[in-house]
Amino acid sequence: MLGILPVGLLGLVAISLSPVSVLAQSSGRNKTLNVPFPDAPADADNVVKDNFLGISWELFVMNYLWGETPDTLSPALQNYLANIRSRMSNPLRIRIGGNSMDGSTYVANQTNMITLTDPDAYYNDVPCDFGPMIFDVLNAMADKIGSMQHILGLSMRNPKDPEILESIMHLAYDAETKLGDSLDSLLLGNEPDLYAGHGERDAYEISDYIPEIATMIDDLSNSEWGNLTERDILGGPTVCCGWDLDEVLNAGLKDFRYKYYTIQHYPTHVCGGVSEKSSNISYYLAHPNTPTFLQWNDAGIEIAKQKSVDMLLTEYNSASCGGDPSVAPTFASALWAVDSALQGAALNFTGMYLHTRELGVLYNLFDPAEASSGVEGALGEGWRTGAVYYAELVMAEVLGSGRGSVVVDLDLNGSRTNWEATVAGYGIYDLESEDGDGGDGGDGGQKKTKSKLALFNFDYPREALGESVGDEGKAQTFVIPANLTERVAYRILKGDNITTTGDQVTWAGQSADGLGRLQGEQELDVLECEGGCEVKVPGPGMVVVWFDVGDVDGEGGGDGFGNIFVGNATVAGLYESKTSEGVRIGSVSGRWVIGLVGLPFAFR
Repeated sequence: MLGILPVGLLGLVAISLSPVSVLAQSSGRNKTLNVPFPDAPADADNVVKDNFLGISWELFVMNYLWGETPDTLSPALQNYLANIRSRMSNPLRIRIGGNSMDGSTYVANQTNMITLTDPDAYYNDVPCDFGPMIFDVLNAMADKIGSMQHILGLSMRNPKDPEILESIMHLAYDAETKLGDSLDSLLLGNEPDLYAGHGERDAYEISDYIPEIATMIDDLSNSEWGNLTERDILGGPTVCCGWDLDEVLNAGLKDFRYKYYTIQHYPTHVCGGVSEKSSNISYYLAHPNTPTFLQWNDAGIEIAKQKSVDMLLTEYNSASCGGDPSVAPTFASALWAVDSALQGAALNFTGMYLHTRELGVLYNLFDPAEASSGVEGALGEGWRTGAVYYAELVMAEVLGSGRGSVVVDLDLNGSRTNWEATVAGYGIYDLESEDGDGGDGGDGGQKKTKSKLALFNFDYPREALGESVGDEGKAQTFVIPANLTERVAYRILKGDNITTTGDQVTWAGQSADGLGRLQGEQELDVLECEGGCEVKVPGPGMVVVWFDVGDVDGEGGGDGFGNIFVGNATVAGLYESKTSEGVRIGSVSGRWVIGLVGLPFAFR
């Protein structure tokens, strides 16, 4: 289904044009840094798509966040997801899993989506019975916002129980039947390295796990519905903590036909309460921590690369067990989420998933308004937008090309190892054509073209030192060299300070309201850059810079936007007009404002 931009909601795009093509004189109080952008990436093996960053969901809250039936889909969630999906040319990645999925039972004849089965359950492991309504809701959401691709968990906690095994087989069959090609993968188990520690299994080791996986694959291949693994669909082991990926692979998992190898990881946890480590917000502003965070399973990732098996980080966020109040709701976590995703793209991951949970969990991407209003609360307004939600919008735009991209950490100012550095930068190279496309993780030897930069400024005003919000001394000026591109355009992700919460974070001048709709003029700043140019990023903040931007004011006969997303993705709410009145272009106070009025857009 195509999304329609409503007449009542003018998705305005404010475009600031600067005729200056020479470098302006920097103020002495602003920091200035040259940005090297090599003609070609040194390591171009890992090609990622614009749907790289997906969303991971705990099973037991699906009805509360999504809606109970296809007829009661949450309007706010439709808009939140449509904002992301409209910026992609590939299906939005959705993972349904977590401890809740691993401890729950699929009931094929259950008519409602979710039934909670243990009122005294531990909050990090809430079991439920769930039925096929979940697939109807997933398909209905795709009809509203555009295509999605799903990965679902199959429990490995007690696969020897005949009733549980029958439920697992039925789940795999119904998922395949009802979701069709949108079923991307079935993950065998969730964090099996914690089964023993959580009391699920006695003294459970890798040597116990591998034979059970072999038996499960055999059962799936010889089910009463036929071979449920006929196509490449299996993923795992989804380890997090106690087992290293290479140990599991070398113990025998690499001998099975897997589509994905999966891991999940958090920098720290609050499972036993907050701690000095979990509250250390400076960790999330130090770029050297990001490669370390994602290289924790390098040996296993190298095996995946050698076997041409795609790697997924199926769950990440600022701190497991819900996040620390000093970090999780803040702008610092949003910057870190983008930095981590780009680092993952540069380090041989095919996709990553930000995790979101039940109402009130601090690291959530979004929350309904009222806990006391039950499932009906999800149908109304008043949703809260988490700061990390904006990471999804940024990543969809920075990787937007339709053909795939290669991401390289530019190591600005030695930032991969320099603990004093307050900057980071990534170069994004787009594949030129679809000829010879190697699919996810492969490039078929295609030429890569410099297309975008992602530049971070982690500096921020310290109130204890008398520094105020908007302090120009915290801004970072990035210098793009001459003869690199004729013109650039850029958008900024910003918050007043690192502790700013989601309601005060903006991407391209916009923030989400209580119904998930992006409000405010959609900003795009354009600079002539043939002789070099400067892009100033507030502290804290990050910017995406597009190269080779064409004519954006309409005088040259083209829209000039190329792969830059322009428009409004609202699909639910008060505005339901389906008229198509084209594009209105006008000059307002020296800024070009392009208003897309009722313009339908196709999901690319």
